Amino acid sequence: MQIRFSPSMRSITISSSNGFLDLMKVKVAARHFSYRTLFHTILILAFLLPFVFILTALVTLEGVNKCSSLDCLGRRLGPKFLGRGGDGSEKLVKDLYKLLDQINSEEIPAGLKVPESFSEFLSDMKNNQDDAKTFAISLKATMESMDRELKRSRLAEQLHKHYAATSIPKGLHCLSLRLTDEYSSNAQARKQLPSPELLPLLADNSYHHFVVATDNILAASVVVNSVVSSSLNPKRVVFHVITDKKTYPGMHSWFALNPLPSAIVEVKGVHQFGWLTRENVPVLEAIENHNGVRNHYHGNHITGADVTDTPRIFASKLQARSPKYISLLNHLRIYLPELFPNLNKVVFLDDDIVVQRDLSPLWEIDLSGKVNGAVLTCKGEDSWVMGKRFRTYFNFSHPLIANKLDPDECAWAYGMNIFDLNAWRKTNIRETYHYWVKENLKSNMTLWKLGTLPPALIAFRGYVHPIESSWHLLGLGYQEKTDLDSVKKAAVIHYNGQCKPWLEIGYKHLQPFWTLHVNYSNDFIRNCHILDPQ
Repeated sequence: MQIRFSPSMRSITISSSNGFLDLMKVKVAARHFSYRTLFHTILILAFLLPFVFILTALVTLEGVNKCSSLDCLGRRLGPKFLGRGGDGSEKLVKDLYKLLDQINSEEIPAGLKVPESFSEFLSDMKNNQDDAKTFAISLKATMESMDRELKRSRLAEQLHKHYAATSIPKGLHCLSLRLTDEYSSNAQARKQLPSPELLPLLADNSYHHFVVATDNILAASVVVNSVVSSSLNPKRVVFHVITDKKTYPGMHSWFALNPLPSAIVEVKGVHQFGWLTRENVPVLEAIENHNGVRNHYHGNHITGADVTDTPRIFASKLQARSPKYISLLNHLRIYLPELFPNLNKVVFLDDDIVVQRDLSPLWEIDLSGKVNGAVLTCKGEDSWVMGKRFRTYFNFSHPLIANKLDPDECAWAYGMNIFDLNAWRKTNIRETYHYWVKENLKSNMTLWKLGTLPPALIAFRGYVHPIESSWHLLGLGYQEKTDLDSVKKAAVIHYNGQCKPWLEIGYKHLQPFWTLHVNYSNDFIRNCHILDPQ
């Protein structure tokens, strides 16, 4: 290719081996024609010419005609550049759309060999030289096969996450066993918590009382450590740690051997509460003796899965089958007024939270006669985490639910709640909770299937006081794209979901907010090989 300029600089000529074309005639006088204009013209041509030759190659490959000169190409492509339809590649695309639409309604022939990769698909097309319809059928079969494989992989990923989330990591099991052994052999591990002179403070309402119920020793230590380290006045913090009978020796050992000099910690097992009898907790016996419950939470967790389920729906179904939902520790918060008869207000914390800011202002919030200060979960930028209404949790196809509840009613969050126990004692919240749990069991768990929050949503209706969302950020256990700036600003961050920060499946970029409060130099933690992921 050659570019020539006329002596008068009034024309530019482009020559090629295929022909000759006068591309431009400059109509203005030479004195108005600057070298800058010339330079920009050459740049534009240099940019467009490669595309022209690519389009020439495409037209040739399509077999529309055999023209190869720029003049012929201009006649063919000119209407397209001007917005007018041509009869070449555009017709080919339309024919392809029509063919694919036709194939979409047809069944894939039985026994058709489906390529396992794109390269294999491309190789088959070249070797077999199939017609357009055979090509379209093979394309459809390949895409459907790959879609099934992708979905199978995603569902398998969710199933593996579920098993990982419901199992006990080896390090945590080791920690519990070693601390239990320490309880039996070391008098220091059995010392009274708190010391006798501090016992009256356990019922002193001038202090800030926190309650956590868990059988996870490491998680409990993180909750307590984060509350104390974030408090502006840790000497006024009183912690009531409640655990089950088997974990009690290990839990007691941990807090006895790792005292917090600036805070008061009480460790108590459920067996040490005289009030927690089967007569007072009828729902416990009902849950334990219900065959459907045992099968639901301890049976085949794939049962009930639908092949059309999306990974999110499948994950929520699996989460609903977590055995923790039939644990007394998970129902314990509904009995707070009876467990702490001398306290006026408490903050109840889940074991998968981290406190990053002083929580003492929570006691200054006027609940306006309500019982439960909680963050509402129906408003927020992240609709997956903060788009929860009653329809999210309840089966509104059931007449009992449809007649009693509003699907658009806003839900609220467990995990960090300020409870006014005095106001609570004047209500029938506990009785309402028992009634609905029993109704769900009678209906073979068709009213709802996700944990202890649904019956609480009903029992606390009319008794919830909304608090600012900055107090409680949710979703760190299932929303991998949680905004880090929001995490840093939140008073409490909540790893609700399967991907707990103490598990291998925890999100690595969100784990440091939790591991910050783990003492990895502790002998028990080191000996159990609970290693800092960082």
